[in-house]
Amino acid sequence: MKRLITCCSLAILVASTGTVSGQGKASDYERAAKLYSKVTPLIYHSNSSMSPQWIGNKHCFWYADHTPEGNYYKLVDADKHTSKLLFDTKKLAAELSVQEKAEVKPKNLYLEKVALASTIDTLDFIHKGMKWKYLIKRNKLINCGVLPKPQPVPYWNEADNEDHYTDVVSPNGKLTAFVRDYNVYIRDNATGKEKALSNDGAMGNYYSADILWSPDSKKVFDARFRSVTKRYIYFVESSPEDQLQPRLQKREYAKPGDELPFHTPAIFDVETGNILIGATDLCPQQFFLSMYKWNDDSSGVTMEYNQRGHQLYRVLEMNAQTGKIHTLIEEHSKTFVNYNRHYRYDTSDGKHIVWMSERDNYNHLYLYDRESNSVEKQITTGEWYVREVQSVDEKNHKIYFSASGMNKGEDPYLEHYYSINMDGTELTALSPEEGEHHAVYSSDMKYMVDTYSTVEQAPVTVLRETGKGIVVMPIEKADITELQKTGWHSPEVFHAPGRDGKTDMWGIIVRPSNFDSTKKYPVIEYIYAGPGSAYTPKDFRSFYWNMSDLAELGFVVVQLDAMGTSFRSKSFEDVCYKNLKDCGFPDRIAWIKEAAQKYPYMDTTRVGIFGASAGGQEAMAAVLHHPEFYKAAYSSCGCQDNRMDKMWWNEQWMGYPIDSSYADCSNVVNANKLTRPLMLVVGEMDDNVDPSSTYQVVNALIKANKDFEFVMIPGSNHTMGGTYGEHKRMDFFVKHLLGVNPPEWK
Repeated sequence: MKRLITCCSLAILVASTGTVSGQGKASDYERAAKLYSKVTPLIYHSNSSMSPQWIGNKHCFWYADHTPEGNYYKLVDADKHTSKLLFDTKKLAAELSVQEKAEVKPKNLYLEKVALASTIDTLDFIHKGMKWKYLIKRNKLINCGVLPKPQPVPYWNEADNEDHYTDVVSPNGKLTAFVRDYNVYIRDNATGKEKALSNDGAMGNYYSADILWSPDSKKVFDARFRSVTKRYIYFVESSPEDQLQPRLQKREYAKPGDELPFHTPAIFDVETGNILIGATDLCPQQFFLSMYKWNDDSSGVTMEYNQRGHQLYRVLEMNAQTGKIHTLIEEHSKTFVNYNRHYRYDTSDGKHIVWMSERDNYNHLYLYDRESNSVEKQITTGEWYVREVQSVDEKNHKIYFSASGMNKGEDPYLEHYYSINMDGTELTALSPEEGEHHAVYSSDMKYMVDTYSTVEQAPVTVLRETGKGIVVMPIEKADITELQKTGWHSPEVFHAPGRDGKTDMWGIIVRPSNFDSTKKYPVIEYIYAGPGSAYTPKDFRSFYWNMSDLAELGFVVVQLDAMGTSFRSKSFEDVCYKNLKDCGFPDRIAWIKEAAQKYPYMDTTRVGIFGASAGGQEAMAAVLHHPEFYKAAYSSCGCQDNRMDKMWWNEQWMGYPIDSSYADCSNVVNANKLTRPLMLVVGEMDDNVDPSSTYQVVNALIKANKDFEFVMIPGSNHTMGGTYGEHKRMDFFVKHLLGVNPPEWK
């Protein structure tokens, strides 16, 4: 079955009519808006839209099929290789029309938070703010009432004080452990008698709420938590919607160099009262000590230690009989251990650990022997990169994982799925077709629903039998005919060597729909080069946020992943260490110049750059350190000085303790170097990157008597600029790269 590309709406700003000074007309803006008013109902993100939902332990799944006639919900039986409608949308729309007392057209039926019962006969969903239950076979719709008022979402950067105490009942149900007056107690559930297990807890150095019973109910693990004074950042909300006067707000916000809490692990024997306090010589400078887990045989507790500065990472075990802590696994690096890449699986027999590591310069899986604390086998090997582990099947000694870079000659970032035996044999490609794959497995791993696409090829969804990756049933194939009729065409995937002349950088080139190869086009780079991931799209999209709209105004817009980003090799990523101002610019400049050699219509004398957050820092760094190439920069919500930004991001890449590299990479310190047009944008209420980071660079520019533009958006959080900022970004590049005075906006 073919599918029309469909999806969400897009707001496009339309400029006023009339001529403008210079080379262009306001009609250029209108043309861009008209094109995307046509594209709007056709925008599609393949991986996010095709979202199959397996039903319990059954070999059945359902999904929403987006068509020109509306959304249809389909049920697939993997064993029988059949597909049918899950329910009749006309009948449901009719029932909703009656109960809501307003016509609901089947074509416009949009259900939110859909959940199907394991019996496959009851559908729960939300429609227009109401909860509904639909009994499919009986065609009966039940109104379950208005949605409850959403609860406030905890601030994402707030550290856990570990003092939200709850009672924890032992596995055998006989005892309850709890914390009172900073110490650990137990209560006999039959008699109510209580007994203190510790007496060394105190204010500021108390026992954590993270209490763990041993599986045999004989011991309790807890860690004494030494708290620290917290840092806060403050905002003046200048224009609250509910009052005239401004409002002061604050957020908890640890910054590089701030003191961190400290954990001292302890094991209590509930029968004897014996206390084992773990020595912390193997975990002295804690960024964190966490992920505590009792061994299944109650012999000890494993935990993970991340040393401050991120150059040492250990998996530790505390012996429940002696209290001695020893190292099971150790990772170390002269730069940083990318702990976000790690994966750990403890086998049920307690003898092995499956571990993920970049120790051989590529991200691979290792089998550790717990008794010898050493690698028994490197499971995966080669110049490619394990991305994620989906499942470890101990019964069949098999691991299911995704990886990129294994297929020579294709984009090394494209993610495929594989299986391999735990001894490293029988590596099997489960999704061999070229493309970015996104798979969802059945609960028993027998089947996988696989959607794959590339930037240039529309998505295909198939059902595979996981054992050998064999396609057993086609599910959907996107039809982009209507999309192409709008004048749309896909970006081009382009690769060229970076600074070393041999390692290819991969990116995309976005051209306007009325592209004319006989004309000269300024080039704009969209940058986000923050370490820890890769950012250039790899799957099919009909609209590239932040890029397609700019291209329609007469630019060639590019995005690429250069050295200092992830998923290629450890050495590829290490370029960023204590050197965030590098931003991969030597690779980026070489890539753009190589593209211009192939496509002379790309004018490398007029290159702009823009980004937000880390990308905002990088965009400004481009015109500070490479003004000979980058001629204008738009920088939004940038972490302009890494000492001002959140601790966990910046210490990972810039190291600890704080040293001169932080100042060397600071756009505030280097602000006096500005010689190119710069627009700075910041959200007044940005609690991701401290807005003062932008204000301080503004201050430095003023002191250096530099010309620049600055936009503060009242009430806004972390942002590229929002609707108003998009308007300003377009005008900024039209003025400085096209040499056109932009029209007024309505």
